[in-house]
Amino acid sequence: MLRLLLLRHAKSDWNDATVLDHDRTLNTRGRNAAPAVGEHMARHGLIPDKVLCSTAQRARETLALVMPHLAGETDIRITRGIYDDSEMDYVDMVRALGGTSRTLMLIGHNPAMRDTALELVGSGNPSLVEAIEGKYPTAALAVIDFAANRWSEVERETGRIVAYCLPRHLPVASTSLSALPEAANDGGNAPPTDEGA
Repeated sequence: MLRLLLLRHAKSDWNDATVLDHDRTLNTRGRNAAPAVGEHMARHGLIPDKVLCSTAQRARETLALVMPHLAGETDIRITRGIYDDSEMDYVDMVRALGGTSRTLMLIGHNPAMRDTALELVGSGNPSLVEAIEGKYPTAALAVIDFAANRWSEVERETGRIVAYCLPRHLPVASTSLSALPEAANDGGNAPPTDEGA
C-alpha cells in the first residue's frame, strides 16, 4: 500500500506588491498553521519517508515548520516543477518522482493540489471529497491511500481518501484524523506496510 499526503503551503504574505510570487514568505497565520499541521501529522502517524516540495519560498517555509514534528529519516527533494505546474495537476510528478517511498508528501500550490486530489480519489468518504471540491485552503492536507506497490503504477481514480485536514479544525481534532466536523475519520490511521512490495 502507498500513502500520499497532499499539503498545500501555509498562508503567505501579500503585503509587499514588489515581491515576486515565487519569493513570497509566510504571514503570521501561515507560520502558526504549519507547525500545527506537523503536530497533527505526528499525532496520527502521518510520517513521510519522502517529500517533494515546491521551490517557492512559502512552500519551503511550510516544510521547515512541519518537519521538526516528524521523526525518522526523510528524503527531501525541492523541485521547481511543482511551482511551474501549479496551474495543472501533480499526478505525473507523483508517478515519476515517488521512487521507492511508501508514504510520499507533496507540498505545493492550488489549483494543482485540489485537482490532483480529485483526480486520484476513486473511493472513500464522500463528505471528504465534497469538502475538497468546495475548497482546498492554505495548509490543508489530504491523505490518500493506494493499493499499488509502486508510484509509477498509480492511476487516476484509484485512491481512497482517508482524511482531509483544515488548520482551523486542528485545535479540536486530537482524536480525528480528518479534522473536519462534518466528516468522521474514515479508518485510515494505519500506516502503510511493505506487504506485497
